[in-house]
Amino acid sequence: MRPDLPRTVRAVGTAQLLSLAREAAAHGFSQRLPAGWLREHLAPEATHYLVPTLVQRLTHRAEMPVQWRCRQLLTVSTGEQVWGLIDILPGTFDTIPEILDAASKKNIISRLGSAVTVAAWSERTGHGPGAG
Repeated sequence: MRPDLPRTVRAVGTAQLLSLAREAAAHGFSQRLPAGWLREHLAPEATHYLVPTLVQRLTHRAEMPVQWRCRQLLTVSTGEQVWGLIDILPGTFDTIPEILDAASKKNIISRLGSAVTVAAWSERTGHGPGAG
């Protein structure tokens, strides 16, 4: 498991993103959306993107593993793209294949910069993530 943060973007389908959310919940990671909310609001056949942004070490909770906090660009059922955060184990992130070229990664980073947050989209549409 590498603690160094990679400078990359990874693409995942909705089913794989749901699996990542369940893993984050099982570990008690603080940055994640409830799997039920994701299942209800993500476009089922969409591709979503993960961008590692920081290494999360909880020194006050020694039992917690190192996590990579990732920004995620999500496509919701309305076709809009929104962004949120998810904490992922480095070893889990490393299993996601590297399939995007440099131009695609740059485009995704640009779209992340202009996307609304999950919270703002939820407030506007009345589809809040709630607890779970």
